[in-house]
Amino acid sequence: MLTKKQTDNYADVLIWGLKTARKGRFKKNDIVLVQFDRAAITLAEILQGKLLDLGMNPVMRFGATSIMEHNFYEKANNRQLVFKGPWEKAFFESLNGNISLRAPESLTHLSDIDFRRIGKSAVARKPLRDILWKREEKGLFGWTLCSLQTGEQAKKAGLSPRQYTNQIIRACYLDKADPVKEWKTIHRNAMAIKRWMNSMAVKSYHVESENIDLKIRPGERRRWVGVSGHNIPSFELFLSPDWRGTEGVFYADQPSFRSGNYVKGVRLTFKRGRVVEVDAQKGKEFAQKQVAMDKGAGRTGEFALTDKRFSRINRFMASTLYDENFGGRYGSCHLAVGMSYTDTYDGDPSELTEEMKKKLGFNDSALHWDLVNTEKNMVTAHLKTGKRVVIYENGMFNF
Repeated sequence: MLTKKQTDNYADVLIWGLKTARKGRFKKNDIVLVQFDRAAITLAEILQGKLLDLGMNPVMRFGATSIMEHNFYEKANNRQLVFKGPWEKAFFESLNGNISLRAPESLTHLSDIDFRRIGKSAVARKPLRDILWKREEKGLFGWTLCSLQTGEQAKKAGLSPRQYTNQIIRACYLDKADPVKEWKTIHRNAMAIKRWMNSMAVKSYHVESENIDLKIRPGERRRWVGVSGHNIPSFELFLSPDWRGTEGVFYADQPSFRSGNYVKGVRLTFKRGRVVEVDAQKGKEFAQKQVAMDKGAGRTGEFALTDKRFSRINRFMASTLYDENFGGRYGSCHLAVGMSYTDTYDGDPSELTEEMKKKLGFNDSALHWDLVNTEKNMVTAHLKTGKRVVIYENGMFNF
């Protein structure tokens, strides 16, 4: 359990993240949705008070329990699976912020559910998510999220509840006298690395490790982003590449819990930007169904690197939020199949039309699945001048 002081500090860091993530400034009377699981209620209560003190209007929404989620996917008919409340569109169109407090009671409660039912519901709700992306592009919306310790996560990670909580404390800098100050320093240092990365005219990146041999084409009008306040913790720097230029093999040595299913040892083979082969030590059928969810699910949506100088995470956490930001001995890289992030466009994302996104190779999908590799890897940038620059090795950017 976090102490009262640590929980209060966590709330302060989340509000810093929310404000930092939004391009526009928050104003009094802005609407902020706080979604929270049962085990996160204490943090939710503190956040509500702080948001009220800031003059905002917090809307508190209790998340579905694992039993509720299982009931829905097991019992819902086809109309219920795709149901969207008539009030939801209007609410999303007026929403200015969202803080999600995740504390899952179960990570495998949907393992007996037909994958297609989960996918159908996700695809149906994508238009609501698109409303928020468009509002974010215009500076009208910001979001952040975190994950708290539960017995289930600790068990699946092979840690005791105390060990898991200690990882959260270290990862979020809650053991420091002024955690927000620490995050501001990380943010400033990451900005310098991003400026360096974005100063290079790159034709392609080559990622090499024991089990990875992958070429990624960043594409035109791209920029590296990250450490933006969106996730607490978040140390990754990433871009959404031109999906058409992904070639080779990516391997995830970190397991993944997704949609109530467990997947381990996922290996994806890309040709001409598309996944042509999926293999996995466990959960192979589920992984295959995920990348076939819709037209864009088998394409690259994100490529990211985590610098071990920022991240203090050194254990598998059974949570993508932490695992994609793994520091450890060699840092980490991850690839996401599915949806792209338009904030990696080097202009004003709100100006991007669907035709422009298609021309530039930004991918669209109801899926966004992060797959993480923590092996010792090297990333080489092949510049348009013909020069090669090793930008990342031994878990660090060569900045």
